[in-house]
Amino acid sequence: MPALEDEVVVVTGASRGLGRSMVERFAEEGARVTLTARDEERMERVAEDLSGESLVVPADVRDADAVERVVERTVDRFGRLDTLVNNAGVSILGMQDSRKRLVDVAESEWDTVLGVNLKGTFLFTRAALSYMFEQGRGNVVNVSSGLGRRAIAGAGAYVSSKWGLEGLTRVTALEGADDGVNANALDPGGRVDTDIWAHLPDDERAEILPPDVMDDAAVLLAAQGPDGVTGESLTAEEWEGRLG
Repeated sequence: MPALEDEVVVVTGASRGLGRSMVERFAEEGARVTLTARDEERMERVAEDLSGESLVVPADVRDADAVERVVERTVDRFGRLDTLVNNAGVSILGMQDSRKRLVDVAESEWDTVLGVNLKGTFLFTRAALSYMFEQGRGNVVNVSSGLGRRAIAGAGAYVSSKWGLEGLTRVTALEGADDGVNANALDPGGRVDTDIWAHLPDDERAEILPPDVMDDAAVLLAAQGPDGVTGESLTAEEWEGRLG
């Protein structure tokens, strides 16, 4: 039997890159998947090729009403919500192909990065938890980064968002423990060949991690029951060793 037979999974940032790859793998493992991102047309193309049942609900993760709509439509359609993957993420580097020192970061740029990477994770987690608590089980998987545990110059907004996400993950784990909800952070373990690194030369992009790098670990985390590992932050390779 597939690892996620009949499970219901919501993936943010599902239209491309890491999110698209995880969506495709979840479907292969038998899950019913809700795809959400802003690009509805691109998500529809992804959904057309999925092997299982899916739902496309466009949303900006910074919009609380839109987030609530995604979760409500998922539960209306599938009757439950088992795993939330908070994958949507942006960086100034990805938007502008260059890093910026703090003195050069515009307030709007800071707000965009923190809004998508941290506020969006909070809004989706808040919306999903009440359903998971009622079920007595669930998994929240937050896509983090090595920059959630260390810092580099020129990435202040991104580093701040990922350090915040790491803390939010631990709080979610503590608050979900008595209700069977696990919350963990998943780090790909290095640079991944996604749009963030589109500015790199082709030969350099060929040497970084492929978009499917987190798929195995994401499935293992989504397959956990109420007594699973929670409150941890590991790379994909480390999660595979821990749960595989």
